[in-house]
Amino acid sequence: MRYAIYFTPPADDPLTVAAVAWLKRDAFKDCDAALGDLTGLDEDEHHRITEDPRRYGFHATLKAPFELAEGQDESDLVVALQAFCGREFSFELPSIVVGQLGPFFAMIPGRTHAPLQDFAARIVEEFEPFRAPLSEADIARRNPDRLDPTLRQNLLRWGYPHVFDAFRFHMTLTGPIAPERSATIADVLDRRFSAFNQKPLAISGLGLFVETQRGAPFTVHSWHPLIGA
Repeated sequence: MRYAIYFTPPADDPLTVAAVAWLKRDAFKDCDAALGDLTGLDEDEHHRITEDPRRYGFHATLKAPFELAEGQDESDLVVALQAFCGREFSFELPSIVVGQLGPFFAMIPGRTHAPLQDFAARIVEEFEPFRAPLSEADIARRNPDRLDPTLRQNLLRWGYPHVFDAFRFHMTLTGPIAPERSATIADVLDRRFSAFNQKPLAISGLGLFVETQRGAPFTVHSWHPLIGA
């Protein structure tokens, strides 16, 4: 069993509903979803490019997937997450946009937002006592020799390379896209997410996601509102 602390809007939020339809999976209900319009794509291509984000559910990683440390249990983690959310205030990103991180498409902030960076850092540190050390296999899967020294140190110390100064908020919409398809995919996503593109995003709560066994879909165990949400 692995756990992760992700940002996701509530289950009934319009952005969640739109993302569920795009990914064809609802992590809150752990079920498939109707796809809707696919202008510009065929179903085989869509299935292929959304396969990885579909398994994880619509989210932004804050505390990457981890097994529980010795002496910790799920109920302790839930209580700790409830307590954390009970002392953190909700806030708003000025805007999110459909953008690319390397070959991947995601919803990302229009610009770096310091309160978000600080919030993410607090989560990494706060929940570190719950994380079991990575196995050698887990470390190897991250190809540490390909990481720069800072990212490699983050991986070994915090279980994930992209934390603190290396953190980049992103809500993944696709797997890697071939360069010759990027313009088409960008156009499709711009249409699908036009109601949210270049609009504010409320950081209103945190989801505790669970993976019952390696390779299984992640599901929302519980969603916890921040103060004022």
